[in-house]
Amino acid sequence: MKVTLGTTTWTEHPVLIDGASRPVTLAEYAAYFPVVEVDTFFYAIPNTATVAQWLTNVPASFQFLIKANRVMTRHQGPNDDLPLEEAFARYRDAVAPLVATGQLKAVLFQFPPYFTAIPENIDYLQTVRHLMGGLPVAVEFRHASWLAPGVAKSTADFCADLGLTLVAADEPNQLTTSVPFYLATTTPSLAILRLHGRNKAGWNHPGPNWRRERTNYRYSVDELKQFQVAIEQLTPAPAEVCVIFNNNSNRDAAPNALQLQKLMGIHFSGLNPQPPKQLSLF
Repeated sequence: MKVTLGTTTWTEHPVLIDGASRPVTLAEYAAYFPVVEVDTFFYAIPNTATVAQWLTNVPASFQFLIKANRVMTRHQGPNDDLPLEEAFARYRDAVAPLVATGQLKAVLFQFPPYFTAIPENIDYLQTVRHLMGGLPVAVEFRHASWLAPGVAKSTADFCADLGLTLVAADEPNQLTTSVPFYLATTTPSLAILRLHGRNKAGWNHPGPNWRRERTNYRYSVDELKQFQVAIEQLTPAPAEVCVIFNNNSNRDAAPNALQLQKLMGIHFSGLNPQPPKQLSLF
């Protein structure tokens, strides 16, 4: 079983460039990690030229986990009037360069908290599978009704039947607005962990900086070891487990990813040439 590690976005990880305040380039990021999550598509579907340009900055083995557009995940607001099937069609066209080179890890459907486990939404998952064709699809639920005791296995089995990778999300425990961590293999090729941090105080932060507050968290070494155990004990083992760190409000994602890499003794081959320096992780 292969384990790959990465973060959300590539620009906001100063540890990779000796703490410099400027944005990290994609080429610099790809010297350390073999995968990145990109949320650009959630807000607007880019043109194929933009996506193709990304590929010029990374090695052939590098892959992208990209978010589905908000119309596709039913975040649709008053200004999002793009018809559903057209949104899916445009999306498939935009990711064509990644598909052509084998560098699309998966399309991530991170559903909103109000996307609950009701028949209408269960049916919608079948629609997603149909409209995405053969593209790899991962789903992350943000309402506990999908992963409640006695329900989680049924959700995982349903995802397996549809060929959807069920994302295991790590969030603050025992909050009504968070979901339990549930790691299962629903597609033989890939399992995904997305680690948002465990900042209980900040998770429901009501102010304008709520997005920043909720992911302000650095995992301890002991907590990272817990993920190591969960990954190593995953049965049946998929061909790959991909771990994405999203705990980056205080720029902790890349340091934590590098720590887990060291703990698990993982070596990534085929990366961009790495600058000659020594990062301090512990």
